[in-house]
Amino acid sequence: MSKLQVLFVCMENVGRSQMAEGFFREYAPKFEVASAGTEPKSELNQFVVEAMKEIGIDITNQKPKLLSNEMLEDSIKTVNMGCIDQETCSSLFVKDLLEWNIADPEGKTIEEVRKIRDQTKSKVLDLIKKLEDDL
Repeated sequence: MSKLQVLFVCMENVGRSQMAEGFFREYAPKFEVASAGTEPKSELNQFVVEAMKEIGIDITNQKPKLLSNEMLEDSIKTVNMGCIDQETCSSLFVKDLLEWNIADPEGKTIEEVRKIRDQTKSKVLDLIKKLEDDL
């Protein structure tokens, strides 16, 4: 059986979606995972990298990626982290989309980023459980 892909999407692909990808890779090795953005920046948010390292997950090798239609077609589950609306990326809203509405870590303190990290982890673990139950 080929691996199943989950896709986490946000605007810049430097914070929330990267954390979600890191958690998913750590806790759901039977699934493929990717993250992408509609307007990716060049490097990850350093507070996000630091907050993830604090709990033993190293995402320093992850890179922001541009969202493609192929990525959307290849995923069994797509998650909008909370910043993309239908006008920004209409193709994202065609599939069975999960909307998480997680705050953007951009411009936040490390303490605020830790809260966003913990919320993201909780949602990722819930998603993994649902996906595994459906297998």
